[in-house]
Amino acid sequence: MALGLEPGAIKRRIQAGRLHVIHRGVYAVGHTAITQRGRWMAAVLASGDGAVLSHRSATALWGIWGSGGEATHVTVPRKSRSQRSIRRHFGALPDDEREVVDGIPVTSAARAILDLAAEKGEAAAEAALRESEYLGIYGSTSLPALLDRHSRHPGVPMCRIALDRAREDPGGRLRSPLEELFLPFLDAHRIPRPRLNFWLTVGDDRYQVDCLWPDADLIAELDGFKSHGTKRAFRKDRKRDRRLGAAGYRVMRITEDQLASEPEDLAADLRRTLAVYNRP
Repeated sequence: MALGLEPGAIKRRIQAGRLHVIHRGVYAVGHTAITQRGRWMAAVLASGDGAVLSHRSATALWGIWGSGGEATHVTVPRKSRSQRSIRRHFGALPDDEREVVDGIPVTSAARAILDLAAEKGEAAAEAALRESEYLGIYGSTSLPALLDRHSRHPGVPMCRIALDRAREDPGGRLRSPLEELFLPFLDAHRIPRPRLNFWLTVGDDRYQVDCLWPDADLIAELDGFKSHGTKRAFRKDRKRDRRLGAAGYRVMRITEDQLASEPEDLAADLRRTLAVYNRP
């Protein structure tokens, strides 16, 4: 309309299928097969001036946590009601907590981690923090600085725990939701954390193992059906286990069902194995 297009002209284009309503005042041109990034941008545009993608939608855009397939999270400078597909949060963000990725206004990665922590907890915050460090995503303001700036933000306690763990155990990135569940399980049962996604050389082969306790030569492979549920994957995993076993490593395969249904037995087995093979 600012360019001179009258409301009637917009309506005729909608009726002709040249414009498709995504949100009030926001249209897709020619078709509705827009990408996830297109839907994120549409939600930001529909939320008015100063709106930015935020929370789990922001961590998905940054590529550090989640896929962002659910409702789009947007932070706005003025109080505004959420819609079915847009969840709005109120907050006046300073410039150093705002960035633009692929043309989409978005909170900085550090601010996205802080907001994610309040929504999804310390395990998600730790996973996002490790992934951002692995990818080398650094903004103008660090996460520790944000924690001091927003000391009353509900995500601060979880982020402090995540930062402490990353400093004490820089063991690698988290690559799967099962790994995200496994670390809190170890902490709850006071089992030392392993090195994560560690590369081992065995003869002429190199294997990336999910978890390694090097003092015990113990490997834990976290098996999800999505990546290990085919016959080919089954055969490949067994060959790999055989090669690692021949090189002196013990391999335990752990599933999400075991974490959920028999956590005490699993923890006891891990403790016994580590105790036996950590002996001098």
